[in-house]
Amino acid sequence: MDYIKAFAPATVANVACGFDIFGFALDQPGDIVELRKRDEPGVVIKDIIGDNGRLPRNPERNAVTVVMLKFLQHIGSNQGVEVVLHKNMPLGSGMGSSSASSVVGVFAINELLGSPLSRQELLPFAMEGERIACGAAHADNVGPSLLGGFVVIRSYNPLDVFKVKVPNELYCTLVHPDVEVNTKDARYILRNEVSLKNTISQMGNVAGLIAGLMQEDYDLVSRSMVDVIIEPVRSILIPEFDHVKQAALDNGALGCSISGAGPSMFALSRGRETADRVAKAMSEAFGSVGITTKSYVSQINQDGPKILESA
Repeated sequence: MDYIKAFAPATVANVACGFDIFGFALDQPGDIVELRKRDEPGVVIKDIIGDNGRLPRNPERNAVTVVMLKFLQHIGSNQGVEVVLHKNMPLGSGMGSSSASSVVGVFAINELLGSPLSRQELLPFAMEGERIACGAAHADNVGPSLLGGFVVIRSYNPLDVFKVKVPNELYCTLVHPDVEVNTKDARYILRNEVSLKNTISQMGNVAGLIAGLMQEDYDLVSRSMVDVIIEPVRSILIPEFDHVKQAALDNGALGCSISGAGPSMFALSRGRETADRVAKAMSEAFGSVGITTKSYVSQINQDGPKILESA
C-alpha cells in the first residue's frame, strides 16, 4: 500500500456529568487525511484544506502529523509520508476537532504501514496530538474517536479505557453555533477545588448515567444528565445557553449540556424523530438572537475511524 485516505469522527466529550472521563463518537462530521509514501524520510504536510490557513504547516506543531512522527519513532521506521488534511470541522467547536485530526493521522499511518499496533496501542499517540493542540493529553475525545462507541476513561495513570454498551434507540443531537470557545480558555476558568456536596452529587450522576445506558433505562439516563461542577461555569461562555437547553428539554430530549469545552451543545434523545425535533428547536433558539448554527443527528458511532480509499 502506497496511498491511503481515511476518516475519523467527531466526538462529544464530558457528556454532562463525566468531565474528562466520558466521551462518545458520532457518524458526522469528521476529518479526512490522505497519506502517500515518499522515497525520502520525513513527514511533510502538502496541504490543509478547510482551515482558512489557521493551522500550522510545521509537522511538529500540527496534531495530525505530530502523532505520525511519534508513531514512526516508536516502531523504528524511516518511512517518509506526504500528508493532505481535509479539515471538515471548525476549530474551537467543542466537537473534538483536534482529536479527529490526531486520530485520523495515527490510524492512517498505522494502516499504511501494515497495522503494527492495535487501536488500543495507538491511543497514547493520539493523546499526544491533543497535548499539542490544547495543552492537555486527555482521552475523552480521542478515546471514542479511535475506539468508537461510548468510552469511559477510568484512569489516566495508568491509562485504563473501556467501552460501555448503549441502547440502539439512543440518538445524539449536536448543534454548533457560529461562535468560538478556545479550549485552553474554557479549562482556565474552571475551579481547582470542588465542594464535597457537589462531588457527591456528581458521582451519583456518573454512576446513574452508566447504569442507565447499560440497562437501557432512559428515565435514569435523563435524571443522571446533570452537571453541577463544570456546566455552571462554562455555560457563561455560550450565548443563550439556558434558552437552548430548555428548548431541547421542552421538545423531548432526555438531557442537554455542553459538548466538550463548547460552544457546541448536545442532547440525547430516544428515537430519531425526537432527536430531529430537538435539533430544530435548539437551532431556532440560537437563531432567535441571530446566531447561525449547523446541526447533526446520529446514533452513537460504534466503529470509529475507517479507510475510505487505498492503493
